[in-house]
Amino acid sequence: MQTPAPIDLASFYANPDRSVAVLNYNEHFMSSIFDLVNSDELAQFVQLFLTEQRAKTPADANPATTFNLVTPADYLTTIKAVLTDRTDAYNQFQPAEILASIEDLYSYYRTYLRVATMTIKQNDVMASEFMMIDQQFNDLVIRLYRTIEEKLQGHANHVYRQVNAGSTACVLLQKVNWPVPTGYEALKDIRFMSRLMLRPPMMLHTKSNKRKGHFTATAVNPIENFTGTNEDWYCYPALIGESLAYIYFHRDYLASGLALANLFQLADRDQIVGKKPDLVLLFGTPGVAGDDQPENGHYFYDAQNQLYVGQVPYNDQTTYFGYMKKMCLTLHNLHMIAEKRLPIHGSMVKITFANGQTKTVVFFGDSGAGKSESIEALQAVADEQIASIETIFDDMGSFTLADGKLYAQGTETGAFVRLDDLSSEVAFNNMDRGIYMNPEQKNARVIIPANTWPRVVAHHEIDMWVYANNYDDAIGVHRFTDQKSAEATFVAGKRKALGTTDEVGMSTTFFANPFGPVQEQAATQPIIDAVFDQLFKDDVYVGEIYTHLGNDKSQAKLNESARDLLAELLAL
Repeated sequence: MQTPAPIDLASFYANPDRSVAVLNYNEHFMSSIFDLVNSDELAQFVQLFLTEQRAKTPADANPATTFNLVTPADYLTTIKAVLTDRTDAYNQFQPAEILASIEDLYSYYRTYLRVATMTIKQNDVMASEFMMIDQQFNDLVIRLYRTIEEKLQGHANHVYRQVNAGSTACVLLQKVNWPVPTGYEALKDIRFMSRLMLRPPMMLHTKSNKRKGHFTATAVNPIENFTGTNEDWYCYPALIGESLAYIYFHRDYLASGLALANLFQLADRDQIVGKKPDLVLLFGTPGVAGDDQPENGHYFYDAQNQLYVGQVPYNDQTTYFGYMKKMCLTLHNLHMIAEKRLPIHGSMVKITFANGQTKTVVFFGDSGAGKSESIEALQAVADEQIASIETIFDDMGSFTLADGKLYAQGTETGAFVRLDDLSSEVAFNNMDRGIYMNPEQKNARVIIPANTWPRVVAHHEIDMWVYANNYDDAIGVHRFTDQKSAEATFVAGKRKALGTTDEVGMSTTFFANPFGPVQEQAATQPIIDAVFDQLFKDDVYVGEIYTHLGNDKSQAKLNESARDLLAELLAL
């Protein structure tokens, strides 16, 4: 079946190919059941629904008894007759047949990611007001559904479930004046996300569930191919570490755009008005013909404006949230390298022990090496020896040398993790805040808040830095005594790929980080050298932990390695 064309009204957009719907409350806010049932928005959505239903209906179905085969006009006429208790409502179809179709329509609408928007001037709508307005619409949709349902079944419901009937999220949009460089005028009128209201747990589904390839440099600024408008594009202004990023995306990527709220700090208005960003991402715009991996994404450094510009094309593959996240981090890491900071692909935690001691540990390695699993195992074997573990960064951070000292900072305020990597305790404790991506599939992910932005970007000293070794068969941890062999191990970036990307088997990645250091190896190497010099000068523990994830995935062996790690930490 060919996917029907999107609905594109000023007040309502629905794309069945991406299962994304956008409601514009500024254009039309429905305040009553009859306003809703008589709306053009509902009429067009019913037509979309019936088009898809007919494709699923057997060819020999009897039009006289199959309600899904009526015209959209007759469908709505019947609904209105039911609502007003007209006796002719059931002249052709039985209540049970109508009810079954209404249930399907209601369920079909709720399969969409439904995002309500309001565009404001200055601060004329406060946060509490926009949430209240959105709740009114949700109440209206569920009231219409229940009224029809109870009339058709002939009695009131025995159980009521307060689902998010109208919208999944609501966004306040606002135009922001910032110093738009020459050549970037197409971005001037695109609205910024000012406030977001999410209704977690959010279960989102995308057409892709895995990232492929690398992002590469392009010789042409992606802004030259940008054709978006303020009607179909939005901007999420993010603080990625201390980098200011303006992340522009097509509305069909709202699943990824909303998920950013659980991962990167949303910048305040006073942090963006009149401020030129460090990074700009155009997500869902064409690339340049002839570029390497045109289906994947590219970056460009605009030296004149001192601006890193990223581009990811509109296609099914890039619906996976990893593309949005990793391109943001690639641009940030390139910015860090230019500032002589070292991007770190890993997780950093601050452990508070029961005896009052605190230790900061950085787990290092490429995707699937066992960084998150090592932290989980450490927590599992610690019994009561660990009072708490604070996540400073979950995937990417940076090391900075300043005044003869080395410190670390994070980038993300949240975590984008595989569901399989989470303990049941962590998974259930965060369920009511999570944004879940394709939870029924392999490589299912959840994005959960982890820490506050001021805490993430604070200057943290480092007590231990360990490489997550998932390929050797050893057990425990190993401390490097030789600086050259330590640096060689970290720079080689060996791992056995687990299928979280398109790689399989043994692989090597420069400094275990394909998001910046790989692209700028010559600029990164001197920073690596300086960092290792400082680490060994300060006698910081630099080693590796054997995770076994690339071999037998033995939890018992990983737990044993975690016990050795715990012992080393307590001895520091």
